[in-house]
Amino acid sequence: MKKRALFTIPISLLLIAVMVASIFLINLKPAAGKIAQAQKLAEYSKPAVVRIIDYAVVGWQFNNPHDPEVIAILEQLNNQSVVGGSGSGAIITSNGYIVTNAHVVEATQLEDEEIANAAFEQLVTIIADYFKVDYETAYKYMVQYTQYTGIQKVLKVILPGGDVLDGEVKSYGAPINEGKDVAVLKIEGKNLPTLPLGDSDNIQNQDNIWVSGYPAAADSDLLSPDSSLVSSMNAGQISATSKKTEQGSPVIQINAAATHGNSGGPVINEKGEIIGLLTFRGDTVNGQEVQGFNFAVPVNTVKEFVNQAGAKNAKSETDKLYQEGLNLYWGGYYKHALEKFEAVQRIYPNHSEIKQYIANSEKKMGSSKTLWSDYATIFYIVDGVSGLLIIILLLFTFAFRPKQQATAAAPVAPNPTPAAPPPTVPENTLTDLNNDGKIDVQDILLALQEAQKKQKKDDE
Repeated sequence: MKKRALFTIPISLLLIAVMVASIFLINLKPAAGKIAQAQKLAEYSKPAVVRIIDYAVVGWQFNNPHDPEVIAILEQLNNQSVVGGSGSGAIITSNGYIVTNAHVVEATQLEDEEIANAAFEQLVTIIADYFKVDYETAYKYMVQYTQYTGIQKVLKVILPGGDVLDGEVKSYGAPINEGKDVAVLKIEGKNLPTLPLGDSDNIQNQDNIWVSGYPAAADSDLLSPDSSLVSSMNAGQISATSKKTEQGSPVIQINAAATHGNSGGPVINEKGEIIGLLTFRGDTVNGQEVQGFNFAVPVNTVKEFVNQAGAKNAKSETDKLYQEGLNLYWGGYYKHALEKFEAVQRIYPNHSEIKQYIANSEKKMGSSKTLWSDYATIFYIVDGVSGLLIIILLLFTFAFRPKQQATAAAPVAPNPTPAAPPPTVPENTLTDLNNDGKIDVQDILLALQEAQKKQKKDDE
């Protein structure tokens, strides 16, 4: 057995080491590389941050043919005024529900008369500036000869991939200082990127946050047209958690930079969850915006309107594949990242980031790392064979012993048969008294003589 153990035990230990190594390699998760958390959050969230354009077009008819100058101004305006603006929002469901501010979509929620009045005030301001007269004078003149011919309401959602889709308001709060500044929109779509909703009850002062959106200050004539599809992300911290508006609606104060166009954009935490929607800025000082004093609607308030709209916040398959692909890409597993990115492209072709990541992955395929989990089946087979061999070796070493040859037994002397005792001569049996080798008459006579002598002695 000792000789066998010297051979089988080392082999068994080697097989055990092979099994342990295979289990380790199968469960080895790809490292994401040295990527900053802020960069990860930016890449994860960018595809789900949208630009929202909400406006109403008012048509005008000017009824004073003797005022060619005003007629000319209106013709330059195509006899129209546009009321509204743009903001930001975040997709929260794969089928197209979006959260934003109520004031971002306010223009299309007003009554026609309210829209016409707002558009007319805008028109009067243009006329007053052109003729260098005060607003009241221009108003009195224009109200005599001007009437609106129609109102067209437009709500568009621009996705980061370039798609421009019609939006529909599903639940609506109220603009700033009128109520809770939240609205939920719906666009047609499937497999859309999403952002998860967090819990604003768990936020703490000085928590790190990031604000995403489309600030007007980031738009410039010097930028390419497609730059308007790229959202911005600014970092900051929570400055206060328990402030309220005059109407009593809770707001979160943050110090991240933001401006016009950021309204409705998501405020996300370190987990990539929405903890609020940017709603308004602090007051201006000497007519100038002061950065670092911005406010957001808490996400738990937002959830009230999400529930009203019947939306269910959930991670989409696009998010899952895209984030897996990013982690593989950042870790240097370009071959496997490419597979994930191509899967994203199949189910959501207009993903804003996917074409670039596919191109980059293809360029780096030659330096792709090995992902051992791909060989799991082979490792399982090797482990099974190794385990079987270990059992056989142990049985061979400890269970099966060679048969021993029988040792010749030393001869045992047989027990000597005890000598038979001399036969007992029964009484009255004649013996060979004269020692002539036979019993005859002489022996009988001698025996009688002996008997007589004995009798005589007894009588005496």
